[in-house]
Amino acid sequence: MANAALVSCSLNLLSGSRSCSKPSSRLTPSASVSLQVSQSPFRKIHLNGDKRLRKYHTVYAMAVSMGQETRAQPGSGSGHSSNEASSPKKVMVIGGDGYCGWATSLHLSNKNYEVAVVDNLVRRSFDHQLGLDSLTPIASIHNRIRRWKSLTGKDIGLYVGDICDFEFLSEAFKSFEPDAVVHFGEQRSAPYSMIDRSRAVYTQHNNVIGTLNVLFAIKEFGEDCHLVKLGTMGEYGTPNIDIEEGFITITHNGRTDTLPYPKQASSFYHLSKVHDSHNIAFTCKAWGIRATDLNQGVVYGVKTEETAMHEELYNRLDYDAVFGTALNRFCVQAAVGHPLTVYGKGGQTRGYLDIRDTVQCIELAIANPAQRGEFRVFNQFTEQFSVNELAALVTKAGKKLGLDVRTVSVPNPRVEAEEHYYNAKHTKLAELGLKPHLLSDSLLDSLLNFAVQYKDRVDSRQIMPSVSWRKIGAKPKTVPA
Repeated sequence: MANAALVSCSLNLLSGSRSCSKPSSRLTPSASVSLQVSQSPFRKIHLNGDKRLRKYHTVYAMAVSMGQETRAQPGSGSGHSSNEASSPKKVMVIGGDGYCGWATSLHLSNKNYEVAVVDNLVRRSFDHQLGLDSLTPIASIHNRIRRWKSLTGKDIGLYVGDICDFEFLSEAFKSFEPDAVVHFGEQRSAPYSMIDRSRAVYTQHNNVIGTLNVLFAIKEFGEDCHLVKLGTMGEYGTPNIDIEEGFITITHNGRTDTLPYPKQASSFYHLSKVHDSHNIAFTCKAWGIRATDLNQGVVYGVKTEETAMHEELYNRLDYDAVFGTALNRFCVQAAVGHPLTVYGKGGQTRGYLDIRDTVQCIELAIANPAQRGEFRVFNQFTEQFSVNELAALVTKAGKKLGLDVRTVSVPNPRVEAEEHYYNAKHTKLAELGLKPHLLSDSLLDSLLNFAVQYKDRVDSRQIMPSVSWRKIGAKPKTVPA
């Protein structure tokens, strides 16, 4: 074993702060569980609640290089020219421990990309903050990666740290030298951003500064690196005209121009995504960065080909009112006999896609990169449904399985139109070859059966919404035990 370095870290589980002793040699990713630890303390994250978690623990992390191991050859979708065919395309997945990120990391590794996960693991601490848990038991990131290696022989590198710490991110970039960066590494919940002032500030700081750091890292250490950034369809809002893919051509007072599509964000989270899009567009123009902004709809499902291989590879499935998405939540509610919680009139219409299509879209974007200086936007979803339509589909599927499924209208905690026009374009990914998994009876049956299998893990106290857009305040909101 070459270039082994041991790092001793003191980690505050509640605040997220971490201090580390300097390693004696430079950390490098490995073929085992390669781990890079930030040398600067994490920013303080406000985690209000259980004081019993205010303890320090020592974490030992080893970063190793396994020497001359044979690398897998890239698959047909790796996007290599003929003179690059000898080595896999290297993809850094920021936020690779999360719902979309983990599924994407495995998928790309399975397609013979060389993958490294960058994550500060803070999503897991959000569960501790709020007393939440995934419906599915999820293994630690280290055990996940070890299991993947044992099943496939494929390596996934791991860099544990905060991308808001530019020193850490710089070292990760210089060590891994990615050809593409897939950026999932943001606080991704609108309700979380609306809990209180501290979470709103955290969301915007984490998301906007983190993305700025990624842009600077690309400029400084990998100017030809392609950024694939996860945006959201929520940036557009619900305008009374068709939603185009990123840009709209308008004629005003006799003059015509193509401009960025207007943004109407509906939470501090969605606003952070709008800021990201503007920053990315600017750096493409100013620095020649190549970027693809994937405005993703609402994702559902839990299984991909890779995550279904072993229980230690299972993805998380959130059913609570803070992180759970509509269809996943409805399936879990049906499984435990809780009425489906439709917010307000239920006419809210959005774009949806299967988690299997999320990973497919990411692969397509990487294999067909943007040009230098190009900022392109793809609307990433496959079908549109209203909340009422989803509830009806789950009710029908649940009854086939013998479940007593009912629906109840609850006061809408959000500030949004409950009945509106919605028609969003989504042709660009299909033109690149997306083969969608449309919502079918068999998929609903599978998701419902999965929810029934783990229904004993459901905490019914987490089902009803408790975060109000109008009642958000400056005072930190604590969670009762």
